[in-house]
Amino acid sequence: MTADPQAPGADAVYLNLSEVDDNLDLTKNFHARIKVLTEKGKDAATVEIPYVQTGSVSPYIKIEARTIHPDGTVIPLQGEPADLLVEKVGETQFRRKVITMPGVVVGSILEYSYHRKSYFSFPDWSIQRKYLVHKAHYTFRPGLGEADLLWWTVLPPGVTLQRGKDATGTFTLDMTDVPPSPDEEWMPPIASVLYRVVIYRGHGKSVNDFWVPVVKYWSQYVDEFADPSRTIREAVNGLVAPDDSDEVKAKKLYQAVQALDNTDFTRAKDQAERKKLKEKAIKSAQDVWKQKSGNREEIALLYLAMLRAAGLKAYAMRVVDRDQGLFAAGYFSFDQLDDTVVLVTLNGKEVVTDPGEKMCPFMGVSWKHSLATGIRQEDKGGDVATTPMQLYGGNKLVREGQITVDAQGDAKGELTFTMTGQDALRWREAAVLNDLTEVKKEFNDWVGAMVPQGMEASLEQFTGLDNEDVPLKATIAVHGMLGTPLGKRLMLPGEFFDTRGHRPFVGREKRQEPVDMHYGQEISSHVVYELPAGMSVEGAPKDEKIAWPGHAVMIARTSVGAGEVTLTRTMARAFTFVKAEEYQNLRSFYQQVAATDRAEIVVKAGQQAAGQTAAGRQ
Repeated sequence: MTADPQAPGADAVYLNLSEVDDNLDLTKNFHARIKVLTEKGKDAATVEIPYVQTGSVSPYIKIEARTIHPDGTVIPLQGEPADLLVEKVGETQFRRKVITMPGVVVGSILEYSYHRKSYFSFPDWSIQRKYLVHKAHYTFRPGLGEADLLWWTVLPPGVTLQRGKDATGTFTLDMTDVPPSPDEEWMPPIASVLYRVVIYRGHGKSVNDFWVPVVKYWSQYVDEFADPSRTIREAVNGLVAPDDSDEVKAKKLYQAVQALDNTDFTRAKDQAERKKLKEKAIKSAQDVWKQKSGNREEIALLYLAMLRAAGLKAYAMRVVDRDQGLFAAGYFSFDQLDDTVVLVTLNGKEVVTDPGEKMCPFMGVSWKHSLATGIRQEDKGGDVATTPMQLYGGNKLVREGQITVDAQGDAKGELTFTMTGQDALRWREAAVLNDLTEVKKEFNDWVGAMVPQGMEASLEQFTGLDNEDVPLKATIAVHGMLGTPLGKRLMLPGEFFDTRGHRPFVGREKRQEPVDMHYGQEISSHVVYELPAGMSVEGAPKDEKIAWPGHAVMIARTSVGAGEVTLTRTMARAFTFVKAEEYQNLRSFYQQVAATDRAEIVVKAGQQAAGQTAAGRQ
C-alpha cells in the first residue's frame, strides 16, 4: 500500500488513533498507527508530545514506538526521547518530548503510544490531524463529583459526542475517515475551523443564562479596577486643560498611557523585583499609574479610569484576539476572551480605542481587535457585541521608486514606502519587541518578496518609527538585474512590485474554508524607470481597470515620456471576510490581477545606441 483511494496524493494516513483521558486515575493514554505512502510522508516519523511541568518534578510519561516494514520487520525505538523547553511562565514550564522512529521506508507503518500520569484536567480534542484518520476513538472518564459538565463541539453532520449512563458519565466519540486539517491561504484561525471537542466544568443552560451574569460580574470588576480615584483625578488634571475639547482630552490621556511600560511588549517584573522596588501587586488603575507600568489589560483599564475622571463617557469591551480564534457564544467560557479595548463617546459618536496595543495610534485599532466579538459594558449592564470592521482607507501602503536601468538590464535606485494603519503598527511593534537589526532583516525579506526576480532590497532608514501619530516611512535601496536583453531590445517588467510575489487564490480551484484577509487595505505604487540613453519604448501594457464590484478594484496605468516610463497602480480591497461559496468571484478577480503582473515593456535601441551596445560586448 503506497496510495490510499480515500486520500488521493496523501503522503501518509492514520490507520487508527485513540486517546483515553481518565480523571479517576489521572492518566492519559494515546495510541496511533500511521501508514507512510511517500518519501515526504517519512516526516511523520518525528513526533512531539507536549506536556506541562510545574516546579522541578516532571510528570511520568512512558513512550513506546516502533517501525514496521512492509515485509513485517519490526524496528523498536531505542534510547530516551529529547526533552525540550518551549516556554516558561513563572514556575510553569511548557515542554515537549520528541521522538523519531527509526528505519522508516515508504510503505512502513509507524506505531507509537504514550502513557502519562496526568494532573486533573478536562480534554480539548482537536479531531483533525495533518493526515486523514481512518478510525478515531476518544474517551473521557470524569472523576467523582464531576457530573455537571458542559461540552462544546465542532463536528460534521451526523456525528455527536456520546455520554454514557455509568457512574461518572463517560464521554465517547468515534469517527471514521476524518479529513485532514484544512491548509488554505488566508483561513480564519485554525482553532475555529477544525473539528473539535471541549469538555469543561461550567454553568449555564443557554447563551443568556451564561453570558448575562458573566457580563455583570466582569463589569463590576472593571468598574472597581478603573475607579477614578483621587490619584487618577489629580493625574488627569495635570494632563488636560479645562478648555480642551473631548477629543483633545481623550488623545492626551491616550498618549500618556501609551508612554507607560507595557509589560506585554517588554518584560513583566517578578515578585522578587517588585519587592526590591517596593512595588505591590497591581490591583487598580491607581497602581498602574503610580508604577508607570502594567500589562495591556491593566493599561487599557487605566485609560478607562482616566477618561471617566475627565468626565467622558467610556466603557470597556473584552474581545477575542482574531488572530487566535473566533468567538463562540455556545462555548460557555470567559477564557476565550483575550484583550480589552475601550469605547469612548466623542462628538456624539462612540469610538473604539486600543490603548493596550503598544504603538497603536489614537482612534486606531489593531486588526486583531476589529470585527472581534466579545462582551461590553453599556448604560445598563452589558451585552455581547462586535467591534467595527477596519475601513480600507485607514490602512495605506504607498510605494514609490526611481529606478535607473542600463542597456544590459542592470538597475539600481531607491524606493520609499509610506505606511499608515496596520503595516505601520506591525513594524513599530516589531521594533519594540526585537533588536533593530532583526527588524531590518525581516523588513528586507518583506520588501524582497515584492521586487522583481533578480533585484535585491536593503532598508536604509525608518522615519517615524517611534511616533505612532505620523506615517511610517522607509527608505530602501534596490539593485540587480531588472531587464532581459534580447538583441536590440530590452524587456522590462510592466509592474515593478508583486511580479515575484505569489498572488493568493490564483492556483487553487476550489475553496473549503472562508477567506479571512484580516483587514481592508489600499496599496498604491508609483515607479519611474529611467531608460538607457538612445533607447525608447516600443511597446507598453495598456491601461487596466479590474473590478469586483463592492469588494475590490485594481487600476494600472503606464505613461511613456522622454527617456522614462512611469508605472502607476492602485489596489483597493474593501473586504475582510469572504464566504467559501463566493470564492470563484474572488479567484476571478485575483486571476485578472495576476495577468497584469506578467505584462512587459519592450524597449528598443536606436541605430547609434545599438552599435554602442554591440561594441561594448565585444
